[in-house]
Formats: sequence, C-alpha cells, structure tokens
Amino acid sequence: MKAVILAAGEGIRMRPLTKTCPKPLVLLNGKPLLYHLVKTFPEAVTELILVIGYLGEKIVDYCGSEFLGRPVHYVWQKKKEGTFPALKLAESLLKDEEKFFIAYADDLLNPEAVKTCIEKTPSVLVAKVERPERFGVVTVNSDGSIKSIIEKPEHPSSDLVITSGCSLTPEIFDYPPPMHPTKKEFFLSEAINLFAQKNKVWAIETKFWFPVGTPEDLKKAEKILKERR
Repeated sequence: MKAVILAAGEGIRMRPLTKTCPKPLVLLNGKPLLYHLVKTFPEAVTELILVIGYLGEKIVDYCGSEFLGRPVHYVWQKKKEGTFPALKLAESLLKDEEKFFIAYADDLLNPEAVKTCIEKTPSVLVAKVERPERFGVVTVNSDGSIKSIIEKPEHPSSDLVITSGCSLTPEIFDYPPPMHPTKKEFFLSEAINLFAQKNKVWAIETKFWFPVGTPEDLKKAEKILKERR
C-alpha cells in the first residue's frame, strides 16, 4: 500500500531553521524529521507519495527515487489551500488503491499505533492533549467509531484530537469539506468527519504522538526520543 506524506508547508513557526531548509528535513538527533516518520511505517507500506512545495527540490534531492527501501512519487502543491486539497493532488495515484495511509512530515508517531491504524481501515489515530482547540477535536461513539470531528473549535467538547496519522480509502475524495470559517482552508479532518457520518471510521488512541512545530518542540522531541530509547 501507499503512504501519503504531506510535506509542502513553509514551517514559519520553525524559523529561523526553515529559512533555507524545508521543515521535513530539519534535523532531530542527527536525522531529518522525515526520516523519523518513515521509520515508523510497517512493511505493509511499500510506496511513498510526498506532497511537496516550499523548498521541495531539497526534499527530492534528499529522498531521490527511493527512500528507506520504498519507491517515492512526488506531487507539487503550489497553492496553500489546506490538507484536503493537498491530499487530492495525489488522487490519481490513489484511486485504484484499496487503502492508503496519510501523515504529516513533521509529526512523530508510534509504530504500533500506525500498524493498528492500517489494519483497521478506515481509521484515525487520536490522542488526548492539553490544548484541543488547536486541533481537530474528536467525539467517539460507544463502539469506538468516530461520532464527530470539529476542526479548531472555540469551545472543545473533549480533550481527544485527531493526530496526523489516518488510514483511508479512495472514497474520501467523495466528501470534499467546506472551507473553515476562520482559517479559510479546507481540512482533511472535516472531510473525514463527513465520511464518518455515513461510514464507520475507527478511533485508534495512540500512546505517543508529538507534533514538531517550533524550535522549542524540537528540543523537547530530542529529549523524548532519547528517553524512549
């Protein structure tokens, strides 16, 4: 199966590190963030699709046509319209797939959770956080399926949020989300919410998820990885 990695952002909050380096290639314990992400993928992932934009040519130079034993396809995102349009750029490479995995290039994931997520498609990885209003807030049905996902709500209904990892089918492209009223972007999480109203989408709670957004986060991630080892 294929894994789509969304890696087109400018990483503004990561500056000055991202002035000349794309965020996915920022080093964490001597290896790029992208390397740490792909290392969490199970053997079931046999191909990579990288959606690139800002300084994307450097990502192409780093990964080449094969990265960590997997063929790589590149898709360029020229407009900043959100995560759903970014995924849709890869639709032609995914339309014949039974399922595919999706992740953000700057998130650290748990290998066991990723494996479970893929095995239980369609599903999303979820985690409890201190500031859920920054993410897609998730409510869950009694059977463990998604009841709703609301992106960046002013008043979160829970502390459970969707992380970057999700395993979906091509049907997701039939559920384009509306533009977010304040962020003015089209979020993948809201497409998944629409899909979940008519289909079972399982919430897989992960024991570890760390989004790396700032230089301070990078320092915390270095410490966390050393402790986990």
